[in-house]
Amino acid sequence: MAKLYVVPTPVGNLSDMTPRAVEVLKNVSLILCEDTRTSAPLLKHFDITTRTASHHKFNEHKTCELYAGRIQAGEDIALISDAGTPAISDPGFMLVRACIALGVDVECLPGATAFVPALVDSGFGCENFVFAGFLPQKKGRQKRLAALAALEMTIIIYESPYRVQKLLSEISEHFGTDRRVSVSREISKLHEETLRGTPSELIDAFASKPPKGEFVIIIDKPKKDDQESTDSDDIE
Repeated sequence: MAKLYVVPTPVGNLSDMTPRAVEVLKNVSLILCEDTRTSAPLLKHFDITTRTASHHKFNEHKTCELYAGRIQAGEDIALISDAGTPAISDPGFMLVRACIALGVDVECLPGATAFVPALVDSGFGCENFVFAGFLPQKKGRQKRLAALAALEMTIIIYESPYRVQKLLSEISEHFGTDRRVSVSREISKLHEETLRGTPSELIDAFASKPPKGEFVIIIDKPKKDDQESTDSDDIE
């Protein structure tokens, strides 16, 4: 039976590509790419000559049923994004849902996702966390931050270098000035870096060294003493 293969690709170092991922991409009849131009160097590096087509956030709502139907008819298709695991802050969810609705098998291969190494590198608790992805840029942003601040667990946020300092200021406002934060950038790339500290300490660090690259922000869960103080205030 044909199926949709959801295939993670490296977020940085090409050596993170698994042999199984390469094998799948070589053997399917079509690879759906977030951007075929971005994926071309990766496919060339691994000598993958399979046909490609664009499948991104601007066209996925129009094409997902078409591709799901092709798989149902017997065509193996793979889905990749520019980097990491499709559907994790990338296109893919709609196609997976369309396949499931038609009874088409979906198989997601294990592989790279930027927030996992960033979470581990933070040194914060990994047993209970929320992945928030990219926050709204304008409408609903403050409401979303307030909702996340009310949670008693580690919070994971993706952010562009252009809004990192703004986000750190918002974290200070909503989560508290002493909340511990870990900022990782360029995961598995040459200039990979993780900085840890309070929001103000990290803002100061970026004042002398402007942020570059894609960022994963990890916000530690509230300290127990802080939570007990909040609970006491609520009782009063």
